[in-house]
Amino acid sequence: MATAAAVKEESATKFAKDQLKSVIERVERLEEEKKTIADDIRDVYAEAKGNGFDVKALRTIVRLRKQDANERQEQETILETYMQALGML
Repeated sequence: MATAAAVKEESATKFAKDQLKSVIERVERLEEEKKTIADDIRDVYAEAKGNGFDVKALRTIVRLRKQDANERQEQETILETYMQALGML
């Protein structure tokens, strides 16, 4: 006959297993959603390319728009300084 402690431990183990399974399933769902979104983004860039836009430039603009304006300005200033030092400007 199972002791109360053994039943309690078995219950806790089942809870942990169920919780772990739930976490894994949630991550798997989110990974699938992420893949779907990535596919959608790729389709938008392909459409833009089909309309004559430069995809590399578009990706750069999207990346820059995510940055804080001050951070972006600081990076542009550093880049310009380096380019001048190398005689590229």
